[in-house]
Amino acid sequence: MTDIEQNRALAKRLYAGFATGDLPAVLSTMAADIEWTEAEGYPYAGTFIGPDAGVEAVFVKLATEWEGYQAIPERLIAEKDTVVALGHYSGKFLATGKSFRAPFVHVWTVRDGKLATFVQHTDTAVVQRALQA
Repeated sequence: MTDIEQNRALAKRLYAGFATGDLPAVLSTMAADIEWTEAEGYPYAGTFIGPDAGVEAVFVKLATEWEGYQAIPERLIAEKDTVVALGHYSGKFLATGKSFRAPFVHVWTVRDGKLATFVQHTDTAVVQRALQA
């Protein structure tokens, strides 16, 4: 398997872990110093360093504030140390009962066989509508 194929497989494992709720599998794909960046305008915007920071700032909130929240990659594109995921988010925000579906682009950088950076791109206006009472 080439490095590019390994990088794509690494991202695929992460999304499979998210889909099944297997947090240890998700965390096993990440570098100890991963830089996780949620888009400005997203409910959990910011850059978080390390898997534990991402879990606390993003994953716990997704699990407790949303029903059926999903991040579904429809296509993974890899080149050198970069993997790009094209897909969509969906879920229902519990506080308002409103659902949404929004496209995303995730850009991952791989270093030493681990996901080292994550940058989220999405239509935050669509997500914000689900948050509004």
